[in-house]
Amino acid sequence: QVQLVESGGGLVQPGGSQRLSCAASGFTVSRYAMSWHRQPPGKERELVATITSAGGNTNYADSVKGRFTISRDDAKNTVYLQMNSLKPEDTAVYYCKARTGSGIYYWGQGTQVTVSS
Repeated sequence: QVQLVESGGGLVQPGGSQRLSCAASGFTVSRYAMSWHRQPPGKERELVATITSAGGNTNYADSVKGRFTISRDDAKNTVYLQMNSLKPEDTAVYYCKARTGSGIYYWGQGTQVTVSS
């Protein structure tokens, strides 16, 4: 059974850093395309960052480029999102997603990140 569990959210001050984790079970993260998405209050869910299965190539939304880093630890079967220089507009529920080669998607339950002083 495929399962994704996000953790690491919380309250952080503007300019601070936070690292989110997405622990996977039931599949191997290195074989799936993994991504982080977020849903700000009152807005639609948006793509934040992706990492490919082959090669581990990464891509980022313009709004987080240079501040966020997606990475993968194959030994721990976990995907991370390192967030630096956080801004109030980064406040959102952050979700991890896995996409299989056949186009099936799996989502985690989300973790809240609040950037506020």
